Amino acid sequence: MSVSELVRAELMRHDWAALRCGCGDSAEHVPLMFEAILTAGTPQDMIGYTLDNHLEIGTNLFEAAVPAVGVILAALAGDPSPLARDHLLDTLCHLVSGDSHATEQARGRTRLGDECRLKAREGYWLIARIGLAGSADDAETAADICECIDLDDERSRYYQALLRKRMSAKTKR
Repeated sequence: MSVSELVRAELMRHDWAALRCGCGDSAEHVPLMFEAILTAGTPQDMIGYTLDNHLEIGTNLFEAAVPAVGVILAALAGDPSPLARDHLLDTLCHLVSGDSHATEQARGRTRLGDECRLKAREGYWLIARIGLAGSADDAETAADICECIDLDDERSRYYQALLRKRMSAKTKR
C-alpha cells in the first residue's frame, strides 16, 4: 500500500513541528506515523507506529489532533487497507468524542474537541459510506462518529439506526 497524493498534501499543509503531541514532544513525527500506518501490511508493521498517545490519551486531545482529522479523512477517501482503515476510524472516533487535555486547557486550547468535530463534519458522507459498505465494526464505529459530529438530530438518528442495523446484519452472517 502507498500513501496517496491527497494524504501527502494534507500532511504537508501543516507545521507539525509547531504542534504539541501527547508523547510530550512536538508532533513533527506524526506524518511518519501516518505513513507507517498507511503502508503497513501486517499489524506487526505498525508496532511503534500508531497514533495512540500522540493525538489523544483516553480521548484527552492534544493540539496535533485537529489537523490530524483532515489527514484521516483524506486517507479514508482513498482505499486504505482494512488494517489502516480500522486504526484510522478508531482514532477518528476518539478524536471526535474527546476534549482538550488538561495541559492544553492550561495553554488556552479549551475547544480542541469542538474543532475536531467541526473538521470531521466535512467528511460526514464519507464516514457514512464506510459504515454502510464496511464490516460490522466499521458500521459501529461510523455510527458512533456520526452521533458525535452530526448537528441534525433527525438525520443523525436515522443514520445511526441504519448503520447499527447493518452492523447487526453483518454480524449474523
